[in-house]
Amino acid sequence: MLPPLLLLVLLCAGLAGCQGLATPRAEAAPSSSAPAATDVAADRDPAAEQDFAGWRRDFKRMARDEGLSESALTRIDALRYLPRVIELDRRQPEFVRPIWEYLDAAVSPTRVSTGRDRLDAHRQAARLAEARFGVPAEVLMAIWGVESSYGGYQGEVSTLDALATLAYDGRRRDFARGELLAALHILEAGDVPAERMVGSWAGAMGHPQFLPSSYLAHAVDGDGNGRRDIWGSVPDALSSIAAYLAEAGWRADEPWGTEVLLPAGFDYSLTGDTTRRSADDWAVAGVRPRVGESLPALGEAALIAPAGARGPAFLVGHNFRVIRRYNNATSYALAVATLGDAIAGRPGIQGDWPRDEPALKRTQVLELQRRLNARGHEVGEADGILGPNTRRGLRAFQREIGVTPDGFATLGLLERLREMGS
Repeated sequence: MLPPLLLLVLLCAGLAGCQGLATPRAEAAPSSSAPAATDVAADRDPAAEQDFAGWRRDFKRMARDEGLSESALTRIDALRYLPRVIELDRRQPEFVRPIWEYLDAAVSPTRVSTGRDRLDAHRQAARLAEARFGVPAEVLMAIWGVESSYGGYQGEVSTLDALATLAYDGRRRDFARGELLAALHILEAGDVPAERMVGSWAGAMGHPQFLPSSYLAHAVDGDGNGRRDIWGSVPDALSSIAAYLAEAGWRADEPWGTEVLLPAGFDYSLTGDTTRRSADDWAVAGVRPRVGESLPALGEAALIAPAGARGPAFLVGHNFRVIRRYNNATSYALAVATLGDAIAGRPGIQGDWPRDEPALKRTQVLELQRRLNARGHEVGEADGILGPNTRRGLRAFQREIGVTPDGFATLGLLERLREMGS
């Protein structure tokens, strides 16, 4: 019987958005240039370290109550405070990265060609995982590629130290504390020694960048050696990715979606995940495939236009939403979907992105949100994140000024708000 707190952690791991994989990333690329362990541990804060020692004692008492073994409890005494982890946790990006820049990096020609090479090298493991869990090999390769550059960068920070630091002083302390407890249970099971349990500064680990709770819930022994080694075994990593997606509801007989052409005068308020219709119904409404003669057979399909009316549009189905369970960002899911297509030899995105649109600074997004609120187009608290509430408010403002209500934030719309004194 698992302790109550660990059960809660595992429940979270099975819910959308909790996987996080390094940290919940809103339209952000996984970093291949995260600091090494020596960089993260370089700076010292003696006052914080003294306070951290008190936190460590309290955590050890809690962990003992949760039933951890004495060997695991001993490891708590060696946990270190890493000031750089807190700096990274609180750092806000200056610019809101356009989706096309994210995709340029995530689905680069090098990443596509490397993905094909990796599939050739690990075809048996990929096909076995596909046969077992029903997730196509190219999708497994795509997630592997986006998450850790096919294992080329898994992170070098001690998972235990990173999570302990975040549990002590991070933005989501309760969550990090649960993940730290899960990491200690992994060590108890003996699948990996503490010195090999390394990953990102936010606790994501191995080839698939699993958080510890996701490891406990979804990691699989793919090579049959009796251990679940997502750090050193590619078969284990690919099978674990497949198990995660399968348990999230992957449908083996459906594609993720397709790029589409929208009819003239299309109502962009119908884009987004809240409006779902069958592909046949969208076809009746004038939606056409960009490539091919007919839309794929999708039941509850949504239309997305990540860059508004000037950018490509996509009809996405259930499996696209399953990919978002791995990382709850539209840009991430689109990167995985299109990288998988490219690895399999299918055509990439055909439409043009509005690359002439300047990237908005976070301060400009905050201003945009405040001005929309002041004009009565409620977007909620200004947070610098271009989420569904902000897009909804933008659409209302666009209707007010008589332009296509696609909800895409631009510098031009912010300037209109300024001119109108909002």
